[in-house]
Amino acid sequence: MTNLEEYYNKFNEDKRLKSRHGIMEFTVTMKYVHKYLDILERGEEMPDAEPKAKSDIKILDIGAATGGYSIPLWNEGYDVTAVELVKHNLGMLKAKGTGVKAFQGNALKLKRFDDNSFDLTLLFGPMYHLKTREEQLQALREAKRVTRPGGYILVAYVMNEYAFLTYGIKEGHVLENIAEGKLDEAYLSEEQFAAFIQYQMAVCERADLLGASAHTVDILQKH
Repeated sequence: MTNLEEYYNKFNEDKRLKSRHGIMEFTVTMKYVHKYLDILERGEEMPDAEPKAKSDIKILDIGAATGGYSIPLWNEGYDVTAVELVKHNLGMLKAKGTGVKAFQGNALKLKRFDDNSFDLTLLFGPMYHLKTREEQLQALREAKRVTRPGGYILVAYVMNEYAFLTYGIKEGHVLENIAEGKLDEAYLSEEQFAAFIQYQMAVCERADLLGASAHTVDILQKH
C-alpha cells in the first residue's frame, strides 16, 4: 500500500467536502466548470463546433475521490467517467449507486481511454500528490491526450506560498486557539458565510491574490 492509499483510507473526503472549506472550494470551482460546459453546449468552443445536448458532453474526472464533482455533474445530465487511484475512495463512489462510470486508474497512464475522447477533463486531485516535475507534466500530457481538440482541461493545485504561511508558520497558533475554544468552524454566521462566498466569487480571478489562495484552478483549452 502506498502512502497515498494509507492517507485516504483514513481520511474522510466526504466530510471535508461538506465542511465550510469544502463548500467554498466546490461552489467557486463549479462556477467555472459550468461556464465552460455552457460554452460546449452552445457549440462556441471552436469556429466549426456545433451545439451539444448535456447527455452528449463527455466529462472525465481524474482523481475523482468519492465523487464530489462526478456525481453532481452526472445528476445534471452529463456523461461522466471517473478515475480514482485509491480503492477505498473508488468503493465509496461506486456504493452511491449512480450512473457515473468509475474505474481504478493512475493519472500518469490513462491507457484505458483513447485520444480525443472527452469534451471536459477535470484534473483536481492528482496534482496535489505528484511531487516531481516530470510526474506533473506526464499527468498534464495524459489529460491533454484524452481531451478532444477544442475541449477544456481544468487543473487544480495547491499554492506553495499559502501552504508555507499556513502550515509552516501559523498552524501552531491556530491549533492552540481551537484547543482554547477561541476559534472553530462556526466563527462565521450562515449569513456571513454566504456573503464570504459572494466575495470569493468576485475576487477569485485577481492575479494579485494568487499567493493568498490555497487551491488554484488553471483553465486550459486544447488546440
